[in-house]
Amino acid sequence: MRLSAGERDALKRLLKERRAAIDPVAKGFPPRRPGPGRRVTGLGQEQMDELLMRARGTYNRFENGRLAHPAGDFLVAVAEILELSEQEWAFLWQLTRRENPSCTLHSSSGMDVPGIWQRLLDRVGGALAYVNDVEFNVIAYNEEFRLFFPRGKAPANIMRGLFLDPEVRGRALVDWETRWAPAVMPHLRHAVRMRRGNPALARLEREVLADPVAGPLYRACASAPLPHADGSELPVRHALYGPGRLATCLAEPVAAPGARINLSLFLPDAVTSPECPSRRPPGPESDGARG
Repeated sequence: MRLSAGERDALKRLLKERRAAIDPVAKGFPPRRPGPGRRVTGLGQEQMDELLMRARGTYNRFENGRLAHPAGDFLVAVAEILELSEQEWAFLWQLTRRENPSCTLHSSSGMDVPGIWQRLLDRVGGALAYVNDVEFNVIAYNEEFRLFFPRGKAPANIMRGLFLDPEVRGRALVDWETRWAPAVMPHLRHAVRMRRGNPALARLEREVLADPVAGPLYRACASAPLPHADGSELPVRHALYGPGRLATCLAEPVAAPGARINLSLFLPDAVTSPECPSRRPPGPESDGARG
């Protein structure tokens, strides 16, 4: 790890602030007693060495940017002891290893998506737009997303809808077995691998594997690099406008790593009604909660 002076200062500032916020008693150390000498709040560097089960001085070198090539398990241990947020964890990993974290720090990461997203999506026109959390629950969406689906019913969980709803995969998604499954199934597999302790994702994967149609395809094509590229087009049959393609872009909310913002343009294959879907009379709502 070769850090610039500015990077060393940023690393030290973060770790020192987080150490100061941790009560040593909560980590198993006896309370400090009154007496002479230096008295500082929070965990000391030698206490960090004890908690990390490392030689004395190891943590000092790390905090000062002088520990070369810190291992992943060392970084995880430091982050857990100092109770870093997901954003602080990503900063720590990226700064010291020059890459994105190989896993999330908190199992709840990506579940708490701010409610402002629904207000924003309500103002998105001309595209299908939705936000899902890390378990693929659809927590916010606009009217055009809902009207895309048969009977105007948006899925409560996007992966469960795309993989297990016969009406969606049979009517809305054209060439589901050859185009859609290979394009989307790796996203579920990747999420399961990144969050091995998440029971909802594990249950969703079991449901997909147990499905007689989706299961064999999932086994065949899910273990692959994520194939998505912004602007990727897949064939569909819009519930209102008929055959066409969805050109899709994905993004991630900064405050909810692992969640996804999905924006898709419907590109019709033929001339369709000029009436905008958002002006259609509202139909039945999704059976899931709208964020």
